[in-house]
Amino acid sequence: MNPMNPVCVRFAPSPTGHTHIASGRTALYNYLLARQTGGKFILRIEDTDLKRYVPGAERELMDSLHWLGIEWDEGPEVGGPHGPYYQTQRRDIYQEYAQILIDRGHAYYCFCTPERLEQVRKEQLWRKENPRYDGLCRRLDPGEAQKRVAAGERHVVRFKVPEGGSVTAHDVLRGDITVENSAIDDHVIVRSDGLALYHLAAMVDDHLMGITHVFRGSEWLSTFPLHVLIIRAFGWQEPEWVHLSVFLKPSGKGKMSKRDTHQASLDGYSIFIKDLEDLGYIPEAVVNWIALMGWSYDDHTEYLIMQDLIEKFSLEHLNPSPAAINFAKFDYFNGLHIRHMSQEDLAHRLAPFILKAGLKLDEDKLYRSVPFIQPRLVTLDDVVTVAGFLFKEDITPNPADLVGENLSSAQSARIVREIYKLLRDLPAIDQETAELPLRNLAQQAGIKAGQVFAMIRNAVTGQKNSPPIFECMEVIGKEKVLERIKSAAEMLERMSTSA
Repeated sequence: MNPMNPVCVRFAPSPTGHTHIASGRTALYNYLLARQTGGKFILRIEDTDLKRYVPGAERELMDSLHWLGIEWDEGPEVGGPHGPYYQTQRRDIYQEYAQILIDRGHAYYCFCTPERLEQVRKEQLWRKENPRYDGLCRRLDPGEAQKRVAAGERHVVRFKVPEGGSVTAHDVLRGDITVENSAIDDHVIVRSDGLALYHLAAMVDDHLMGITHVFRGSEWLSTFPLHVLIIRAFGWQEPEWVHLSVFLKPSGKGKMSKRDTHQASLDGYSIFIKDLEDLGYIPEAVVNWIALMGWSYDDHTEYLIMQDLIEKFSLEHLNPSPAAINFAKFDYFNGLHIRHMSQEDLAHRLAPFILKAGLKLDEDKLYRSVPFIQPRLVTLDDVVTVAGFLFKEDITPNPADLVGENLSSAQSARIVREIYKLLRDLPAIDQETAELPLRNLAQQAGIKAGQVFAMIRNAVTGQKNSPPIFECMEVIGKEKVLERIKSAAEMLERMSTSA
C-alpha cells in the first residue's frame, strides 16, 4: 500500500457489553492508518443483534474512544454523508440489496421452521456430520417461493453458496486462504423480522461507505470466505482484509474467560476500558500498551505517544500470532508515561484520586509534592498510598513502628522528644538545615542516623516507606510536623508506662 493514498476505514462494534481492550486496539489501528494517510475513520454501530443489545453499551463505547483520544470523522455525534450510522436504521437499504441477490440467483427465501432446523441438526450430529442447513428451500421454484412470501408466510433469506469449487480470499496478515465451497453453509442473511444479519449488513455498509481496509478480530476468519462470496456476488471490489491477532489470558493459554476477567479485577486490573481510568491508568499508556500487542515498530522502541504511532504504524509490521495480555507490562507503560508528564498535568490528574479517597485537597501542597511523588507512581491512584499523609489533618502511626530498632519504647520516646526539641528550635525544617543536626543527635544518642530518620518518617508520615522525608516535611509544614512528632512521643511514653 502506498502510504500517501488516503484510506477509508471503519470501526463497527456491537453494543452488546463493556468495551474490551481488544476493541480499543481495533479502533486504534483504524484510526492510526486513517490519520497517517490523511484518510477517513468512520464509527458505525452494528446493533442488529437485538437479543444481546445492552442499554448504555453504546454510550460507554463512545466515551471509551474519546478517553483514548480516538476521534471519528463520520458516525454518531458527528454525522456525515454516509449515514445513518446505526444498522437498525438501515433496514430498507439491506432489504434492497438482499432482493438484488435473490434476483440474481445468489440468495433464496427459506421457510423452514425452527423445529425442523433443530431436527435436521440432531440427525446430522447423530450421523457425526457438521451441522448445517440441508438446502431444502434452496431447491424450491423461485416463483413458488415468491407466492409464499406474498401470502405472508414467515421466512428468512439465505445466501446461496456456489456448488462445487472453492473460494480463495486474501488476508494482509495471513496471505491467501482457500476454502472449499462445500464447507460453507448457506447462512441466513436476513431474519424473519426483516432485519439483516452481519453477513449482509456489514458487506453492504462497507461498500456504500467506500471502506478500503477492514480491521477486525480473528474470530471472523471462519466466515471470511462467506463474506468474500457475498461481495463477489454483487460484483464489488473487495477491501483489504486485516484479521488481527487474538488476545490470550496472561498465562498465554487460551482466550480470556469470565473467570480470568474476575481474577484480573481481584488483582487490580481490568480488560474493560471503562474501568481503567478509575484504576488510575492513563489513556496514553493504554494506547501504547495495546498498540504493541500485535504490532511493533522495531525490536527496541517501546515508549510511543499517539503522534509517534500515527507516523510509524504500518500493516507490514502487524503480527498474526496471539498476544498474551501482560498486566505487568501495562504497569510499566503507565509508570513510564506518568514520568513523562509535565508536573502541572500530573497534578491535575492526581487531584480527583485525592478527593475520591476522602482526603483534603490542598493544591499548593499537591504542586509542591509532585516532583518527589512522580517517580514513585505506577498508577494515579498510587498517590493515596504513596503520599496520602500529605493531605490528612491527622495520622495514626502503628505504635510498634515508632519504636526504634534495638530500642525500648522508653528509649525511643526520649529520642523522639529530643528530635522534637531540635526541630522546634531550627529556623526551618529542610535537608540543608536539619540533616546535620539530626545526624549529630543520633551520634550523641549512640544510635545510627538511619534509626533517627526512621522514627521521624513513621511519626510524620505514618508509613515505613515514603518519599524523601525532608521534602515531605517541607510540604507538610513545620507546625504540623512538630505536632505529629509530639504526638508520636506521647504515644511512645504511654507504651513505656503500660509495658
